[in-house]
Order: sequence, then C-alpha cells, then structure tokens
Amino acid sequence: MDYREFEEKLGHRFHNKKYLITALTHSSYANEAKGKEESNERLEFLGDSVLGFVVADYLFKNYTQFPEGDLTKNRAALVCEKACCGFAKQIDLGNYLRLSHGEQNSGGRTRSSILADAFEAVIAAIYLDAGMEEARKFILRFVLPMLKAHKPKAFKDYKTALQEIIQQNPEEHLEYVLTGESGPDHDKHFTVEVHLNSNVIGKGGGRSKKEAEQQAAREALELMGY
Repeated sequence: MDYREFEEKLGHRFHNKKYLITALTHSSYANEAKGKEESNERLEFLGDSVLGFVVADYLFKNYTQFPEGDLTKNRAALVCEKACCGFAKQIDLGNYLRLSHGEQNSGGRTRSSILADAFEAVIAAIYLDAGMEEARKFILRFVLPMLKAHKPKAFKDYKTALQEIIQQNPEEHLEYVLTGESGPDHDKHFTVEVHLNSNVIGKGGGRSKKEAEQQAAREALELMGY
C-alpha cells in the first residue's frame, strides 16, 4: 500500500516508514502473518503515555486555576477511547489499517477500540520518527478544537457555595475542623470535617488543608441535595 496519502492527512512524512507500518498493523494481521509482522500493541503503550503527557502539560500550563482533581478529570475526557476514536475518524485511520480477513469482515475498520488504539500507536510512531515536538503538534491539532468546543469545567468553589446557603439562616454557625494529618512533608494528606453548629455535615481529604476543606464542603452540599 502507498501510504503517502495517509501521511498527507497526518501532516507528517516519515523518515522511517517502518514506524508507520507497524502503527497500522493490528494484532490480528500480525497473528495471521505468523510472526513475520509486528503488531501496534507496543507502540500503543508508548503513544498512550505521550498523549497523556502532552494533554496534562497543556492543561497544567493553560488552566492554572484548576486543582489536581479537575485537571485529572479533564485529561481523562481528552485521552479516553471515545475521544481517540473520534480523532482517528478525522484522518480516516480505519481505511489504512492492516487487519486480518476475519477482523476486516467483522467491522474492525470502524471498531472504536481498534481505532483508538491505532491512533495512540500513530502518536508513538511520530514521536519515535521525529521527536516530542512533532508528536505534540500532532496531538494538539486534535485536542485544541475539542477543548474549544467543550470548555473544561471550571473549579467550583464549594466552600463559598455552602457558606451562601448557610448564611440564609444567620443563627447557623459553620466551622471547618482539621481531624487528621499524615505523611511526610513532601506528600502530606489532610482530613477535615465541616461542622454546622455541633453536627458533622461533611468530611473531606486532600494534599492541602484548603483542598480537604473544599472536599468536605462538596460532600456537605451533596448530602444537602445541591
């Protein structure tokens, strides 16, 4: 197969075509070839890490108001199987896959898991062929439009939300109580309770007292039906 058309869609001309061919080789094809071909599974492993790093790095630098939990959730949405499958379809990746006859006949070219895995393998192929910056450019080409269309959820200030609710009854008293602290200085974990008068209405934990208080307030809001 002539892969020049696919390279045009990728926006990358491979110096070592073997990386590209391996990235497009499904395990079913490799098994059918009885060991003469390498599947894309190892590349998929590497590509998954490169994708995760590039997305995490971008979110960390551009969404400085997000705490760890929100960064993690937003990264997960951008690197999940559904997202990667969507990215793969944008470049018609399924048309170029090397599949066994059985896999091809059973709809393998449009199967979400196969497309997502192959997309990660292509990322690794570009990374190995041309380095991290080329891989980053390729990844952000897909990720940035998705971020624009589905803006990451901003961090909700649970403490402020809870305070505003409690202030509707001036006689009520809200207090955050530190109940636990563990771990070495570089990796502390704090636990906090939020008290309404003398009653515990929420508990939370985190790597800082502020984060633990926010999590306690979040649980209180959930228990109150907000």
